[in-house]
Amino acid sequence: MAKKEVNHKKYENIRFDIQDESVILDDILETIPYEYVGKRTEVTIPTSEFTSVCPWSGLPDFAELEITYIPRETLIELKSLKYYLTSFRNVGIYQEHATQRILHDLVKVCDPLMMRVEAYWNARGGLGTRTVAEYIAPDAEGTEQI
Repeated sequence: MAKKEVNHKKYENIRFDIQDESVILDDILETIPYEYVGKRTEVTIPTSEFTSVCPWSGLPDFAELEITYIPRETLIELKSLKYYLTSFRNVGIYQEHATQRILHDLVKVCDPLMMRVEAYWNARGGLGTRTVAEYIAPDAEGTEQI
């Protein structure tokens, strides 16, 4: 059987539209009052539907996120969080940077005692990535544990 030559030049100039971080809807994030101020409650929000794109190729990066936090006075309102996370869909951002950006934006809006964002990025080319970013408030000690 003859070997067929494949011309890969058709892929050289293909790029998908990539948006920059300015389209991330950080201003849509809302909070609701936490009625048990001073009581430590660990809140975990998992989602398997996070998507951003590779800043080099524009190909999608899919991740399972787990956002864990101990509220101080406010909780993250979930509908606003869904809109916020969806706004990353076409943003060209490195996986490690996306994890840090999410942590930064959520800490800014809800001022938790502790927050951890874990992202389990789907494998591409045989490599998967797990990124973890964490914040602990300087005054996190001293709240009652229940």
